[in-house]
Amino acid sequence: MRKNSKERAAFSPFRLGVLLAGVAFSIAVSATEGQATPSGSTPPPARVTQVHRKHVLVIAQTKGWEHDSISDAMAAIYNAGAQSGLWETTLRTDTELLTKKPLGNNANNLDAFDAIVFASTTGELDLDANQKKDLLAFVHDEGKGFVGMHAALDTNYGWPEYGEMIGGWFDQHPWGTFNAPIVNENPDFPAVRHFPKAFVKYDEIYQAKAWSRDRVDVLLSLDPGRLDFANNPRIHRTDRDFAVAWAKTYGKGRVFYSTLGHTRESWNDPDIRTMYFEAVRWVLGMTEGSTADHPRSPMPVKSP
Repeated sequence: MRKNSKERAAFSPFRLGVLLAGVAFSIAVSATEGQATPSGSTPPPARVTQVHRKHVLVIAQTKGWEHDSISDAMAAIYNAGAQSGLWETTLRTDTELLTKKPLGNNANNLDAFDAIVFASTTGELDLDANQKKDLLAFVHDEGKGFVGMHAALDTNYGWPEYGEMIGGWFDQHPWGTFNAPIVNENPDFPAVRHFPKAFVKYDEIYQAKAWSRDRVDVLLSLDPGRLDFANNPRIHRTDRDFAVAWAKTYGKGRVFYSTLGHTRESWNDPDIRTMYFEAVRWVLGMTEGSTADHPRSPMPVKSP
């Protein structure tokens, strides 16, 4: 549930430093196969040989609502890369590096990165026309990766191509933060194969607009048979179709989005950290998973 501005915890470099030093993200690395998998999760079927570290850029600029969990999300990606040895992470709360033009002062531009993560960005980000063009080309033309976390869907409403790339935009969270009944629609996909067929997570689930399942591969969704639709003016989707995570291609590139990760507590959940770890690996091309769209199941799956 959103808080008022007085209750809002602004992004704190100190807090992020503490998280980077102390967040536990246990990674088991196979020296013979070069494969990294969060402890307790199911290893992906594809065997990956580590040649060199990739480079991931995490952007957490907020021009609207500021989530308390931003530092936790950034720390999770940083720690996952550092402890697995698969990627190095650059953390930024500005958009300066989202460009192809040369940057001085020892700054890297998009040429230095293999994937971008938007960690609960909000509002209209500080991007000029050339930066927008460069970001789209990074994914669409160069085949690089993009991961959107939670409020990345609450971002760039005035930029139609962004909505096309990520798959849609935020349109309320009808049930606030609640025990969300979730169905795993594609258990073969690397980012969600560790989830059971049906489960519950305490989180804030976004309702998406300008979104359609025939343009994405829905990985996780809410079980409509276990939702309360009575007297809820925030529900705008008449089809009662609420995606929780999806994957898609955008030109040559790979895109993953999930609404999970609203609360700070969610980042203590190994299931959530594993999902985003595997999502980054997938957009980097380290694992394979189909992005073919599929029809919605005609019967809701009952959670235990």
